[in-house]
Amino acid sequence: MIEVKDVYKSFKNNNVLRGINLTIKDSETITIMGGSGQGKSVLIKNIMGLMCPDKGEIYVDGQEITKLNEAKLLEVQKKFGYLFQGAALFDSLTVEGNVGFGLRHLTSMTEDEIAKQVRSCLAMVGLKGVENLKPAELSGGMKKRVGLARAIAHKPEYILYDEPTTGLDPIMADVINDLILHLQKTIKVTSIVVTHDMKSAYKVSDRIAMLYEGKIIGTGSPDEIKNTKNPVIHQFVEGLSKGPIPVDVEKAF
Repeated sequence: MIEVKDVYKSFKNNNVLRGINLTIKDSETITIMGGSGQGKSVLIKNIMGLMCPDKGEIYVDGQEITKLNEAKLLEVQKKFGYLFQGAALFDSLTVEGNVGFGLRHLTSMTEDEIAKQVRSCLAMVGLKGVENLKPAELSGGMKKRVGLARAIAHKPEYILYDEPTTGLDPIMADVINDLILHLQKTIKVTSIVVTHDMKSAYKVSDRIAMLYEGKIIGTGSPDEIKNTKNPVIHQFVEGLSKGPIPVDVEKAF
C-alpha cells in the first residue's frame, strides 16, 4: 500500500501541500477530488516520485521513497502506470510505438513479445487494428485509451489517473469510467484517480478523499461523501457557488 505522512510542497510563495496525510489500500480505487489549483496533480506526482516533497515521508510497499537515489527510485517508479491528463502521446510515434515505449526502454522484451503485449493492452481498452495510426489520426477518447494502454503495458501494481475524463463528451467519459472499473477488476491494480468530475468519482471509487487548501479534509465511501455534513465537501460535491454573483460581473453579461 501507499502511505503519505505529513507531506508539504511549495513553489516559491505558493504553499500547495500543507501537511497531507493519506493511506491508500491495496487493490482499492481511491479518488482524490478538489477544485482547480488545490494540488491534486502535485500530490500524485509526489507519490510517484516525479516530485520530491519539501517535508514529510511517502511509503510505497513499506519503502520510504523521498530520499532514494535515482536508481532505487526508478525501481519503485516501475510499479506505477500513469495516465496523463492530456494523454501525452508522442506525436512522432505510431500507436504501437507509444504503447510499447516503456517496454522498449525499461525491459528486455523482444520485439515479438512487445508487439504481442501492445496488441493485448489495446484490446483491453477496446482498440484493435490501430497500431499503425499516429496520434493526429485519433479522437480525444481514443487518445485517452491509447494512453491507458501504455500505462498498463508493463503490468504495474498502481495506476494513477490524472483527470481521466477531462475534455471528453459525457458518453466517452463514461467509457473511460467503465475501463477504470474493468482494469481494477481484471488486473487487480490499486488505482488512484484525480478528478473534479463527481459523476466519475461516484462511479469508480471505493473511497473518495477531499483535498482542500493543501490538506485532506475528509475521506469516505461515495455514499458517505454524498451525505457528508462537512460544509466544504458538501458545497463542492453539489457544485454550489459561495454566494451571489458580484454586481460588476452581472453587468459584464
